[in-house]
Amino acid sequence: MSEQPADVSGSFAEEDACVAGIRAVRRAGFGRPRVFSPVPSAHILDALGLGVSPVRRWVLAGAITGAASGFALTIGLSAAWYPHRTGGMPIVSLPPFVVIGFEMMILFGALAGAVGFLVHGSFPHVEALPGYDPRFTADRFGVVVRCPASRASEAEGLLRRAGAEEVVRA
Repeated sequence: MSEQPADVSGSFAEEDACVAGIRAVRRAGFGRPRVFSPVPSAHILDALGLGVSPVRRWVLAGAITGAASGFALTIGLSAAWYPHRTGGMPIVSLPPFVVIGFEMMILFGALAGAVGFLVHGSFPHVEALPGYDPRFTADRFGVVVRCPASRASEAEGLLRRAGAEEVVRA
């Protein structure tokens, strides 16, 4: 029979102490904790081992596809399906097609970004997470470690040594 998991949450006033707590927990082999922050922090993302979001690659691919599609659409329509010379101007003239290419780039990039966000993001939790404290998003940094009940006291000690003001076992 498997052991029940325990949630240990630590409340930090300073970002540096929170980062130290995250690193201590990860070094001890507890895995990636849930972290709550009142402000965006690159240091916390680095401590969690999270790199740059892959959504930006989706946006780039969508933008390139959109620009290519916009130019292909306008050039294809004017050269193949509607070759109409007006005033001695060339049939395929790029300056007017830039507008359509730009607009398609923006449209496809935005749609690809939304798809990438849905693929790589997670759905929000409707109920409160175990170990969550409303102060975590107001003025405190929070680190919540899910671990076996037998290792909960070890996690508490790690968070306290890292500088947690308050450690609670949920």
